[in-house]
Amino acid sequence: MSREKLKGREAYRVWREIGTRWADNDAYGHVNNTVHYQWFDTAVNAWLIETGLLDIDAGDPIGLVVETGCRYARPLAYPQPVEIGLAVESLGSSSVRYRLGVFAKGEEEPAAEGHFTHVYVDRANRRPAALPDEWRRKLEGIAADAEAVREEPEVRPDGRRLRVRPDPILGADRK
Repeated sequence: MSREKLKGREAYRVWREIGTRWADNDAYGHVNNTVHYQWFDTAVNAWLIETGLLDIDAGDPIGLVVETGCRYARPLAYPQPVEIGLAVESLGSSSVRYRLGVFAKGEEEPAAEGHFTHVYVDRANRRPAALPDEWRRKLEGIAADAEAVREEPEVRPDGRRLRVRPDPILGADRK
């Protein structure tokens, strides 16, 4: 089975260095695949906080993760630091698909490549909310390319529409 080559450093606009931890290694002596998803979450949310888009306590709208994925190319292991590259792959009216690359610090070849999709919703009713203009400008600033920022219908790769429903247990945030 052949697969598309993972993207190099030039495919990313923002970088975050993250140290690996002793607990990140699994029984096989490398960073467990689940840790990559923690790095994705950290890289995206740290950028959102640093740019003033994410206010964890009171911000509105809020981003809900509706899809993630990762392809692995080479192992990483503690105590090796990693660099996470971030770019906006596509921008919808209320959704953002981020592209993330995982690189051993200073290496040119990626160890992994992933994606992470947020659907932004109203904090109170958890219904999709249009991205504010300020958000859109900042997200466009880290777009992978011009095609990334065109309005796209919010559908999954399999053709189904993205829909967000309030969690039956958590419901809307409570003050």
